[in-house]
Amino acid sequence: MKLQHTLGGLEGLDPVRPELRVFVEPWEERIFGIHAAMMALSPQLNLPQTSSTFRTIWTWADLRKGAEAMNPFDYFKYRYYEKWLGGISGFFVANGYITQAELDARTVEYLADPTKPLPSAGTSDVDDRIHKYLMDGDSPRHERADKPRFAVGDTVLVADPPTVEHTRLPGYLRNKTGVVETVYDDAFSYLCSTGPDGIGPAMPVYCVKFDPQHLWPGNAEPGFFIYADLFDAYLRPVEHRVAA
Repeated sequence: MKLQHTLGGLEGLDPVRPELRVFVEPWEERIFGIHAAMMALSPQLNLPQTSSTFRTIWTWADLRKGAEAMNPFDYFKYRYYEKWLGGISGFFVANGYITQAELDARTVEYLADPTKPLPSAGTSDVDDRIHKYLMDGDSPRHERADKPRFAVGDTVLVADPPTVEHTRLPGYLRNKTGVVETVYDDAFSYLCSTGPDGIGPAMPVYCVKFDPQHLWPGNAEPGFFIYADLFDAYLRPVEHRVAA
């Protein structure tokens, strides 16, 4: 992914101190619920129509694109759900649900009086659709029509496609070779098209094995391997040249 999402092999980073709590502050639960509702009400899903006025496609990919678009220094400055809040807020402004001036005014209003009650709304048809989405999900798995290009044991080269808004390809794997360890059954799509990056219709997905000594020469521990699940669009066959 982009710099702030592809830290493999980078040195000089501070120690990782994982936050073990799912939600640190109460508002984080609310932003998670908003995101879940937006995904459930996204119009591309084959679910019952509701009275909701939300009319724009929203997926995990859209949430990730908002975070990836951040300046890397800002990305490392904010906590997890603060990035969600910024991305969702920007999405609502960009799609005309609220203006930036209105958002700023409401922000000032609640900062001035943190005890002010939050809006409360909702209808049973919206609740029912959200519940059905959470129970059934939106599977990316599809029946595979064509034989995969690669088989277990094949050596493959990872491509280096142009990244526009979003990518599923870690930077440290680009232009590296690995060996196909597993060919997954069926085909898999992603939540949205990544454009020039190459992900769109359902395609085979492979688990590819990499030698860390090849990824980071002279700077990797011996005796282990790295495995990455990669879409077919990210892989190229390795050409074997015959000596003259």
